[in-house]
This record gives sequence, C-alpha cells and structure tokens, in this order.
Amino acid sequence: MKKIILSLTLCISMGIAGNTFGTKIMLLDQNATDLVYQMPLNQYKKWLCEVELKNKKKVQFVSVKSMMQAYHHQEYFRKHQLLSAPIEALYVQDFISGERVDATKAFYVFGSRIVGPHGDDLIPFSSEQNAKLFMMKNGGTKILPFAKLHKGLIKYLDM
Repeated sequence: MKKIILSLTLCISMGIAGNTFGTKIMLLDQNATDLVYQMPLNQYKKWLCEVELKNKKKVQFVSVKSMMQAYHHQEYFRKHQLLSAPIEALYVQDFISGERVDATKAFYVFGSRIVGPHGDDLIPFSSEQNAKLFMMKNGGTKILPFAKLHKGLIKYLDM
C-alpha cells in the first residue's frame, strides 16, 4: 500500500511539475524588432527575453542586455511610449535547455567567449550548476544573480 501511495504521489508531483517544464519563450510577432537595438527578434530566438507588463501585455527583447536596459530605464521607455505599463515580470531562456526562466531567479555568466546579438552579453541559466558547466567549456569571469545586474554593469557591456 505504501508503494502505491508513493508511486501515486510521485506521478502527481511529476504531472504538476510537468506543467512548468517544457515552456519556452515563443516569438509573438515574426516581424518584431528589439526596442533597444532595433534588431529583428526572429533572427535571435535563442537569445529571446520577455517582459510581462502590469497590463498583461508582453514585450520581447533580443537579449538579456537589451531587456535590462528597459528594466533599468522604465521611466524613459514609458515616457516615449515604448512600454505601455510598468514591468511586472521578466523572463529569460536557459542558454542550454531553452527553457523559460524567471529572470529574477536565473544565474548569469559574465565574460564568456560567447557573444550575444549585440556584442558582449550575459548568458542566462536556470541553475548555478548549469552556469558552472557552461563556464568550463566557454569561459567566463563571474556567475551573477539577478540582483547584481545593475545599471553600471549593463552600461559596461554596451561599450
């Protein structure tokens, strides 16, 4: 009886967890361009990032660096009608699996040999372990949590 209950619990848990795994950021508009760098999003799907606004609209960006420009300068983007409401949630894609990840819970590799669509960028991962594995192959200077992605760092990447 214990084995049946344990098996049932495991199956239910996997089913619930299965609803969050396998989600990817899907391109909303094939002709859309990045708000910051004016680059076509459809050419850089591996790097795609997404912002959900408080009015539930979604805005997509060509990379983490681009999305963080909008995040750190929301007033400017709203003033120029590039964002229709304040930002509610940020999402990135795990660079290895392509899975959609809450950007505030992701880990970012800084200084790797991999270059983003607009030069040096931050490479996002769902776990610190994945980031470490990536660094073993592709180099990198640091693994950073979201809280360390400050304006100065983003400005430095954009030089």
